[in-house]
Amino acid sequence: MAVSSGVFPCYENAFTVETGASETGASTMSPIADCESFSVSIDNGVEEWTPFTTDGWVRRLQTAKSISISVSAKRNIGDAGNDFIAGLSFLSSRDVEANFLWTLPDGASLLFTDAVISVTNNGGGDSTAVAPLEFEVLSNGKPTYTPA
Repeated sequence: MAVSSGVFPCYENAFTVETGASETGASTMSPIADCESFSVSIDNGVEEWTPFTTDGWVRRLQTAKSISISVSAKRNIGDAGNDFIAGLSFLSSRDVEANFLWTLPDGASLLFTDAVISVTNNGGGDSTAVAPLEFEVLSNGKPTYTPA
C-alpha cells in the first residue's frame, strides 16, 4: 500500500530486476528476495566559476548527476530476482547491465534502463552465517521517474 503522508518504514521500498522476457516478448520484472538494507547515493557534478561581476562570489551550475544504490541481501537460491543478481557475479562489460526498478513507498518509481549491476559479495562469511548477496546498482544514463 502506498504511503500518502507521514513517516514510513524502509521495508516499503521495493526493488525488481528484469530477469528475461515472457513468451509474448514482454519483459519479466522479478522482485529480489531477502533484501535487508540499502543506501542511496546521489552524486552531483557542479561546475564553478567566478566572474568579475560577482565581487569574488562563486557562481555554480549543476551539470551532471548519477545515482548508486547499495543493497545487502541474503543469497536465496531458486528466487528469480536473487538468482539473476547472483548470476552477474563473474560477468563484466555489457553483460552486467539490466533494467532495474525502484518503487518508493509513496507509489512513485524510478526505472534504471541498462543499469550497471556490480555484485560485491556472493556467499562469503562465517561458517554459521546465512550467505550474503551484496550488490550496487549504478545508473547508466538518466532514469525514468514516474510520480505516484
